[in-house]
Amino acid sequence: MLAETICSALAAAGLGIAAVTAYRKRFLTAARIAAYALVPAGLVLTGVVAWASDIVFKPTVWAGFGVLALAWALFATTRAVERRALGKADQTGRTDQSGRAAGKAGKPGKAPRAARGSAAPEAVAPAASAPSLGQPKARPASAPDDDFSDIEAILKKHGI
Repeated sequence: MLAETICSALAAAGLGIAAVTAYRKRFLTAARIAAYALVPAGLVLTGVVAWASDIVFKPTVWAGFGVLALAWALFATTRAVERRALGKADQTGRTDQSGRAAGKAGKPGKAPRAARGSAAPEAVAPAASAPSLGQPKARPASAPDDDFSDIEAILKKHGI
C-alpha cells in the first residue's frame, strides 16, 4: 500500500514538472518528463509494484535467495579448486593411475572432467611457431619500404 502511494506521488510530481516545462515552451523535454512520470503509475496499475513488494518483504523469499547464493558459492569454489588441482598436476606432471593430481584426496576412479580423456582441449599456452626455412635477408636500417616486410613474411609463410 505504501509503495503504491509513493509511486502515485512520483507520477503526480513528474506530471507537474512536465506541465511547468511545457509552459516554458520546451515541449519535447516536457513530453519526455511526462513519459518518465507515467512509468511508476503504469507499474502500479499492472501489479508489478505489488509483486515486487511481496518479494522484498517476505523472509522466505530472502531465505531462498540465500540458498541460491550458497549453492552458487559452493559451485564456484569447487570449480576453482578443481582447476587449481589440474593446473598443479599439469605443472608437475605427476598424476596417479586415475588421472588425478598426485596426493589429491578423493575416490579412486573419479577423475576431473578434463583429465578423463574428454574431447575438450585443455587450456595451454600455444607453442611457438617453427622458424621459417628461408634465410633472412639483410635489411638496411633506413629503408622506408621495409616497414611491412615482417608482415609480408608472415603472410607468405601461411600461404596468404
